[in-house]
Amino acid sequence: MMLPIHCDTCEVAIRIFHDRLWAIVVILGFIGAPNAMAGDITGSNAPVRAAAVPAKPGTCGSPEEFATKNCQLTWGGVTVYGTIDAGAMWQSHGTPYNGTLPAGVETVISKNSNRALWNLAPGALSQSNIGLKGNFPIASGWAAIFDLQGGFNPYSLQWANGPGAVAQNAGVPLTSQTSNGDLNREGQFYNSVGYLGLTSPYGTLTVFRQNALTLDGVIAYDPMVGSYAFSPIGYQGFACGAGVPETCRFNTSAKYRIDAGQFRFAALWQFAGYNEGNPSTGSYQLQFGADMADVAGGKFSFDIVGAYVKNAVAIALAGNALPSVLPQVLTATLSDDIGVMLLAKYSKGPIKLFSGYEYIRYAPPSSAFPVGTGFTNTAGDVICAGCSGINNTNINSTAFNAGDRDLHIFWAGFNFALTSEIELMAGYYHYYQPTFGAPVNCAVGPKPANCYGTFDAASLAIDWQFAEKFDVYAGFMFSQVNGGLANGYLNRNTIDPTIGLRFRF
Repeated sequence: MMLPIHCDTCEVAIRIFHDRLWAIVVILGFIGAPNAMAGDITGSNAPVRAAAVPAKPGTCGSPEEFATKNCQLTWGGVTVYGTIDAGAMWQSHGTPYNGTLPAGVETVISKNSNRALWNLAPGALSQSNIGLKGNFPIASGWAAIFDLQGGFNPYSLQWANGPGAVAQNAGVPLTSQTSNGDLNREGQFYNSVGYLGLTSPYGTLTVFRQNALTLDGVIAYDPMVGSYAFSPIGYQGFACGAGVPETCRFNTSAKYRIDAGQFRFAALWQFAGYNEGNPSTGSYQLQFGADMADVAGGKFSFDIVGAYVKNAVAIALAGNALPSVLPQVLTATLSDDIGVMLLAKYSKGPIKLFSGYEYIRYAPPSSAFPVGTGFTNTAGDVICAGCSGINNTNINSTAFNAGDRDLHIFWAGFNFALTSEIELMAGYYHYYQPTFGAPVNCAVGPKPANCYGTFDAASLAIDWQFAEKFDVYAGFMFSQVNGGLANGYLNRNTIDPTIGLRFRF
C-alpha cells in the first residue's frame, strides 16, 4: 500500500528480505527432499491440544514413517512442516464457496448470507499451511531462528487471500456474491508468518511478518483454538486485530518476548507503513501474563494485552441503498483503534476452561486520502477515494467523525478430554455495540448501523486423533445478529454443521 510519506530504506530492506526467503525455500527444498522430515505446527492457526504429539519427535527415515509415525522432515536444523485440513459444511443461510477466501465459506451469518446450501470447507478446524522453520545454536543458550509459513486452500491450491475474495465480488449485488471477507492473509506465499530472530537467556527478538500479540492471545485462549468453522473470533478477525481483521498480522514488525519465572512479558512494534504491505501505518502492543502451577489443584493462566493501531484499513463491500439488487463498492474504511484484551484459562485433569474479554474503540484516522488518491493493497487491488465510478472502489476516512465507536467482545468455553485421543470442545461468543455517532432513531423499524446491536454464536465440536498425524472432527456453530449490527443483512442467523479430516506433519 502507498503511504503519503515513503520509506525507501524500509522498502529496500523488505525486498531484500523477501528475496532471501525465496532463496531459503528453493535451497532447502532441493537439499532436504531426499533426507527426512519433521512435523511441528509452530506458527499454524490452531495448536494441538489434548492429544498433543511428543515435544521432540524424531526424524523420518522413510516415506512410510512420514505418513504413519510421529516424526519430522528435518535436515541441518531446518524443518519442513504443515497442515492439510479439508472438510464439508451445510449452512441454513450461506453463500457459495470461493477458492480464494482462506476459509472458503462465510462460516458465520454475514450480510450476503441468503440460502441453504452445501459447501466445501477448507481449513474448518485449522488453516492449511506449509512452512519452513529453523533453529541454529550459536552459543550456550543462544540461537538464530526463522519461520516462514503460508496458508493455502487445499481444494483450490491457492494462497489464502481474504481481500482478494472481497475484490472479486465488487460490483456484484449481495444475492449474487460468492463467499468473501476481509482477513489478514492477502495471497502472499508467507501470508502466515515470515520472520527472523534471535533467542537467548534474555528473551526472544523476532522481526518482519508475524502475529499481533492480540492474535497470539486469541489462539491461546479461544476454546475452539481460532477455528474458522467453530469460532467467530477465529474467522472474523475483529478480536485478533484489535478491531480490524487485517491488523492480526504485520509485515514489518519487531516482537520481543521474555519469561521471568511464572511471569511473561511481550512487546510489539509495527514500523513502516502501507508501502511495505502493512494494513496500518503503525502499531504498538504490550502483553503481561503468568502461569500459576498450583491453583485449586490445577493450573491457572492469564494475560493482559493492550494495542494501538494507527490508520488501520478494513475492507468491505458497501455503498448502495438497495444492496440486494444494486452492485456493491469495494470500500476501505480507515480508523485509529485501541484494544484491551483480558484473558484467563484454568486446567485440571481432563478439563480446560477458557474466557476472554476485549474492549475495542474505533476513532477517526490520523490521516486521510483526498479524492482521487489511494493505495494498492498487498492483494494487488487498487483502492482510491471517490473512485466508485472509475474502478468501483472508495476510501472512507470519515466513518467515525461524528463519534467514536465502541465494541465489546466476550467469550467462554471448555475443552474436555474424553480419552487421550478424543476431545470435546465448546464455546460461546457475544459481541455488543452501544449506539454511537450522530443521533438516530433506534426505537422502531430496521436499526441504522450506528444503533446498539449484538452478535451471538455458540459452537460444539469433537475431535478424534485416530493416528499420530491424523484426526477427524465434527461439530457446528450457530450465529445470529441483531440491532445495528444486523443493518443491511439479508438474514439474521445461520447454523453450519461441519465435518473434516486433518493431517499434520
